[in-house]
Amino acid sequence: MTTRPLPLLVLLGLLSFPSLANAQTRDHLTPQEVDLIKEAQVLDKRIDVFIKAANRRILVLNGGTATVANTKQSKKEAELWGELPTGSRAELISDIAKIFDEAITNIDDVSARDERNPLIAKSLRRLAQAVNTIMEQLKPLQANAKGDAEIASFEQLNEDVQSILEAANKLPPEVEKDKKAKKKDH
Repeated sequence: MTTRPLPLLVLLGLLSFPSLANAQTRDHLTPQEVDLIKEAQVLDKRIDVFIKAANRRILVLNGGTATVANTKQSKKEAELWGELPTGSRAELISDIAKIFDEAITNIDDVSARDERNPLIAKSLRRLAQAVNTIMEQLKPLQANAKGDAEIASFEQLNEDVQSILEAANKLPPEVEKDKKAKKKDH
């Protein structure tokens, strides 16, 4: 019987973990959603894609997949967006948290390059509005969260939501364009 030295066994064990971790990772966006995000080069359009992606997961969580499957519009949407995402409740909630996190990162990136970009406020307001709507829909699920993974997913989601809402609350009041135009005419 031959024995391997302990350091070699430890090294072999450590080398196998990254491949195991990669096999278990989950993409929070479908390949079609990733393509749509890449195509949306303007911040507000990109944020719209993130919002739609999050809403698609809400649809799945609320059991709306059967009712949507047969409509003409849903077939057209499936061509553009791909099939609805799948996964456990914990995975879908985690996906939403990661989508919001990615949206935050996109807004931060644009802000770092051009903090006066008017699309930052527009996008952040739109994201905050969507976050409020989505969280309202998730309240019943959050109240009945089961398992550590689901609870952890809700905790991450709540952190991202809090960041979005705090940033949106720091924005100056929105200026209405119609009122400005009328004032210039007088």
